[in-house]
Amino acid sequence: MTADGLITIESRYGPEETMNRFEAEVRARGMTVFAHIDHAAGATTVGLPLRPTELLVFGNAKAGTLLMQSIQTVGIDLPLKALVWQDASGTAWLSYNDPAFLARRHGVEGAENMTINAMAAALEAIAGKATATS
Repeated sequence: MTADGLITIESRYGPEETMNRFEAEVRARGMTVFAHIDHAAGATTVGLPLRPTELLVFGNAKAGTLLMQSIQTVGIDLPLKALVWQDASGTAWLSYNDPAFLARRHGVEGAENMTINAMAAALEAIAGKATATS
């Protein structure tokens, strides 16, 4: 179930509450929410079933811009994204890209690693609050 560069955490909450908690924490930290996409609702519009699956696109322009000033290709992976989904047994999960994986993917080195480390710490804290693992 693990994909390269993806961090997936089991949530103690259902998918809707997990996403609500995640989004609230993102906003509380002053980040911008660019989009909230309900993939299950989209599937319904074309007559296909899909368990709860929601994507949040969010970020901090200052941090993202600092990385892109150094390595513009990182822009393909920014803004950040988090996916809340429910498996066949009814368990809710939260998945997001590991910032360390993104750093390796784009060859981030030197001072930019401080930004990557800050992103990783923020994502871990937000995910912990959303899933009640911290």
